[in-house]
Amino acid sequence: MKKFTYVDLLVLIIALVPLSYLKWVYDSLPAIVPMHYGADGKPNGFGPKSELFVLQAILTGTSIVIYLLMKFLSSIDPKKQVRSGEQTFQKLGMGIIVFFAALSIVITFATVNHTLQMNKLLLPLTGLLFVFLGNIMHSIKPNYFAGVRTPWTLEDEGNWRATHRLAGKVWVAGGIIITIAMLCLPEKADVFVFLPSVLVMAFIPVIYSYIYFKKHRVK
Repeated sequence: MKKFTYVDLLVLIIALVPLSYLKWVYDSLPAIVPMHYGADGKPNGFGPKSELFVLQAILTGTSIVIYLLMKFLSSIDPKKQVRSGEQTFQKLGMGIIVFFAALSIVITFATVNHTLQMNKLLLPLTGLLFVFLGNIMHSIKPNYFAGVRTPWTLEDEGNWRATHRLAGKVWVAGGIIITIAMLCLPEKADVFVFLPSVLVMAFIPVIYSYIYFKKHRVK
């Protein structure tokens, strides 16, 4: 049984920061606030401000569950390959915690500042998440839970390593491009750059893993 560590305490504090921020600004919020945003970053759904606590609790709870899954992944991995890369998975869990916390703070901040365009915060933040994931992608050991899990990477450790080395480079470069583009482009152009970029970043490693399989398979 793994013990509760100082890292776990730090993660818990980070996860609870958004709720503390929401409580701090709660009285200054109007009774009805934006609860949903469209692809253009503008609110298209509203509700009582008390529902913000429900939303924040869901985001916080989800991030904690993901962190715990990464922390105890070696215990549920049927092949027991994760044990040699436990630190990488814990870093991944911490990154998810930080991302969800930042996302929650952005939602509250956008609610307080009504003129703020949600996409100008949310999409660059997502780009930075890709940069983070790309930086640790090459360190992820073969597993069934995280990484580029294709039939070809899961069956061949060499395919897994090569695919994740490429994926790391693609995601870092793509994340940087997304972050800069989302900050610099006009608001209406954001979604037309963001979605295609994410699709390209997702499909390149998958296609590469198949090409690697075809090239190295035993005939």
